[in-house]
Amino acid sequence: MRFNPKARLDTRRMGDAGRSGARAGGGGGLPIPGGLAGGGVGGLIILVIVVGLSMWLGGGLPGGGSSGGGYDDSRMSDTGRYDGCQTGEDANSSTDCARVAVENSLYDYWSSTLPDQSDASFRPEQKVETFTGAISTGCGQASADVGPFYCPSDQTIYLDTTFFEDVLQGQLAGPSGAFVEPYVLAHEYGHHIQNLLGTMGRVKTQQGPHSDSVKLELQADCYAGMWARSATSTEDAQGVVLISDLTQQDVQQAIDAATAVGDDRIQQQSGRGVDPDSWTHGSSQERVQWFRTGYSSGSLEAYCAVRPPGRAPTGPFPSN
Repeated sequence: MRFNPKARLDTRRMGDAGRSGARAGGGGGLPIPGGLAGGGVGGLIILVIVVGLSMWLGGGLPGGGSSGGGYDDSRMSDTGRYDGCQTGEDANSSTDCARVAVENSLYDYWSSTLPDQSDASFRPEQKVETFTGAISTGCGQASADVGPFYCPSDQTIYLDTTFFEDVLQGQLAGPSGAFVEPYVLAHEYGHHIQNLLGTMGRVKTQQGPHSDSVKLELQADCYAGMWARSATSTEDAQGVVLISDLTQQDVQQAIDAATAVGDDRIQQQSGRGVDPDSWTHGSSQERVQWFRTGYSSGSLEAYCAVRPPGRAPTGPFPSN
């Protein structure tokens, strides 16, 4: 994956809370879904790639809006981690600046794709907020153990960047590579799109291979694939292409990451037997399938409604 050196980066939606970042009024701790709590890999990955999302869905998000709270960055100090990220050249030499460029690309892609393919209006996420150790969010207190997640209450993506090396690679034997984190960010951004569409408010069942939670996650993987398909056509605010090259090797890194975070793979890596009734995100095969579906189709509604092949259409969620 290469970024266009001439592209200009926009850091306005990026933030870093540093170590044990806190925001006043964050509320209690993130609740853990029944049957999956515990230490080690199984406990850590409960919330991998927005597994925490399914915890907050019970209240619903009527009309696609947030469930309240809102993001108040005046209460959170920022370390200035992204202040030096100005160009695509910076993104080619810095993982932090690459994160900015990916966010900019996701913003550009969905700002046109969402209104073009649905009746919903696009609003960007409030922030992509990185932290180290722990952070207080609109959805409660979160530690690094949570993994990357999207909080619908403050419409923010949270990420402890040590996750990729310590958990994805170290505990799940997942891949390394420049496109692994972009896949994760694209998945999280997919949850923001679901929030705008009102999809989250339709989640009723949160565990099991055919649960609404699994369908929600597979749809977010499909949305990630949609973005990857068009990533090299996204532009900065001046109309300059952001991503100059995305190879099949990059796409394979995303597929390998999706494989690593399938519920069955996580349970196997943790030394437990595979228990589909406790799944919240879907199997490795399903996650790969739906990323590939989005990548090959580019269609929000026709293909990313997550109607499993070989079964009658079951929802979960046509996009609008």
